[in-house]
Amino acid sequence: MPRFLFYRLVQSVIVLWAVYTLTFFLLMLAPGDPFITKDKAPPETVRKALAEKYGLDLLMLPQAERDNLPFHQRLGYITKAYGRYLLLAMKGDFGPSIEYENFTVRDVIRASLPVSITLGAVALVIALWVGIAAGTLGAVTKNRWPDLALSFGTLLGVSLPSFVIGSLLLMLFVVVIPIFPAGGWGSGTGGGGSFWSSLARIILPALTLSVFFLAYIARLTRSSTLDVLSSDFVRTARAKGLSPWGVISHHVGANAALPVLSYLGPAAANVLVGSFIVEKLFAIPGLGSHFVNGCLNKDIPLVLGAVMVYSFLVIIFNFLVDLAYAAVDPRITLR
Repeated sequence: MPRFLFYRLVQSVIVLWAVYTLTFFLLMLAPGDPFITKDKAPPETVRKALAEKYGLDLLMLPQAERDNLPFHQRLGYITKAYGRYLLLAMKGDFGPSIEYENFTVRDVIRASLPVSITLGAVALVIALWVGIAAGTLGAVTKNRWPDLALSFGTLLGVSLPSFVIGSLLLMLFVVVIPIFPAGGWGSGTGGGGSFWSSLARIILPALTLSVFFLAYIARLTRSSTLDVLSSDFVRTARAKGLSPWGVISHHVGANAALPVLSYLGPAAANVLVGSFIVEKLFAIPGLGSHFVNGCLNKDIPLVLGAVMVYSFLVIIFNFLVDLAYAAVDPRITLR
């Protein structure tokens, strides 16, 4: 175990550094001036001061001049900013946000990440419970009408984009049958009804976010369950008179769960950080919506911070998946 932890720590540091480097260079080489948007165009002196503060002198140059710069000069500009932000990133500090004045990137992440995690946790619970149950039911009723109906439903789930599913849910449960609010976050009102108001606001975005993962988990569960059901030890258990439910719960479940566990690492990080489209569609102030705004306005510190948070969560959840593998299957040892 100590050797495994050491190698995973080294791998994690290398992966985070590679993600940071690639993201930073892509942002720096992209065209555009982060200090000029449709809402603000500060004077030249102010822009120069901001560029010096952020270490983004290269982006102050006109695009034509920037394109004609010799490679070593452009590399010098980028290296200066790269080193500055790398030192800050190692401390968990990405500096102030360009788009959100008077807020640091840490402030934005601290305020928005819990929102995305709450939404993602609800969506992940829905996807896991319903997906595993649906996949198991489909495997047990292979080629019968429940299996066919579930196969059709999961095909739609993995094929339809989340903005289509969200729009359909909004039309159905907000316009046609107005039982849920259209969007937002929190109750908006105090008192005893605040919990139910908050719950009502999270149901539609959580369902929208969970559909793809639910459908994919159901397909994985069905496929792996069918493989395990054809194993020799399952036939032996049936021959000994074990009930169908006993076979599924005692012999099939743990073995069929391994492919689902492999998928849970990146899926959990993606769900818990929050879907960018879902948060935009339902006006949820999560990390995804701030990431989209940062990309549109070329807020380099904010985009870097959001990408690094997402990468860190992917690494953490993949590590937890490895531990879960060893817990579920005793044949797997962590070295």
